Amino acid sequence: MPINHRFVISGFARNAGDDSFARVLESRGLLDLYALGTRRGTKSVSREHTRLQPVFGLLNYLAAVTLPVYQSESFRFRLFGLFDRWTQSLLKTGQHLLVGTAFAPGAMRWVRQNGGMAFLQSWTSHPKEFWELLKEEQKRWQARYLPVSQYYQDRAVESVAAADYACVPSTFALQSFLKWGFDSQKLLFCPLWLDLGTFRPAPEPRPANRPFTILHTGGLSLRKGAPYLFEAFRLIRREVPDAVLRVKRDLRNDVVDIVRRNSDLPVEWSENLDFGGHVRRYQSSDLLLFPSIEDGFAYVVAEALACGLPVITTPNTGASDLVQPGVNGEIVPIRDARALAEAALKWWERLRKGEQTGGRAELAERLSFRRFEGTFIAHLNRLGIK
Repeated sequence: MPINHRFVISGFARNAGDDSFARVLESRGLLDLYALGTRRGTKSVSREHTRLQPVFGLLNYLAAVTLPVYQSESFRFRLFGLFDRWTQSLLKTGQHLLVGTAFAPGAMRWVRQNGGMAFLQSWTSHPKEFWELLKEEQKRWQARYLPVSQYYQDRAVESVAAADYACVPSTFALQSFLKWGFDSQKLLFCPLWLDLGTFRPAPEPRPANRPFTILHTGGLSLRKGAPYLFEAFRLIRREVPDAVLRVKRDLRNDVVDIVRRNSDLPVEWSENLDFGGHVRRYQSSDLLLFPSIEDGFAYVVAEALACGLPVITTPNTGASDLVQPGVNGEIVPIRDARALAEAALKWWERLRKGEQTGGRAELAERLSFRRFEGTFIAHLNRLGIK
């Protein structure tokens, strides 16, 4: 059966990774369709190549505003079966499919049975590594909730089994796939990119009277290392009593009790910010503290580095690939609050002296769209897709 070497990309919701792959494929004349479960497409891809199904977005939104976080997330995952069938209805013989973990394993199998290849876009570590790491956190903190619903986990494992190739965004993710027996020849290492024209250092010097302002952005959860974040901040305040911790008020159920137990700490909470406010939050902070237990590629790490903040994170954050110890941050072991605090305090001493992070030229190169595009196209060429 002939292969036409054209792609369908299917995403339950808009995300930067899918947009980027679709943009590259469309520019090379390789994109047939970008299918999204939303009411709006993306500026990166023409309407001609976009197909929308807003009912998924509507149901997801209604669940988000009416249910607690874990239940809302689990409901969204249950929609993936319907999304899978919708994706299959759009496919034609000989097309390739690129799709995110757990979204459409049935469509991936259909493509393989009908002359195409199935590409998995993995935004986490291997599903079994993901589960193993987070089950350990659940046990440590006696959480009542599974890391994610069992339904999602089963579909994630099914997606890996259905894939011809897996696009992974970081060394951490790549190594996890190798650990769990995925063929190294079928791993496509595709580090993601970032618009450095938007994320950039503050135009004005750091105010001399600003207290040590530590930022954590994104959701709070056991997966993102919330217990170690608060413990590290408590240790930091023993040395710097006026230190400030900024956190977004986006809590998963598994850390509600942990946040309550740390309610004595002076945390500066924020709600969801518009894009400009999000950037200004970086520019008016001193350091990003991001102690994730598991994260395939944390965009917030790249964003913080681009805004000139040193980043203290773990090797399990994926975007830790961008951190140069001693130059623009530090990498410390997972589950080690003391190491987090010591690294943050070391950088505070440097910041007080007026030192700035380095490595921006290399960061600009590594995060460029040109590099992402070149890397992905080189993988496709190796597979005979041009």
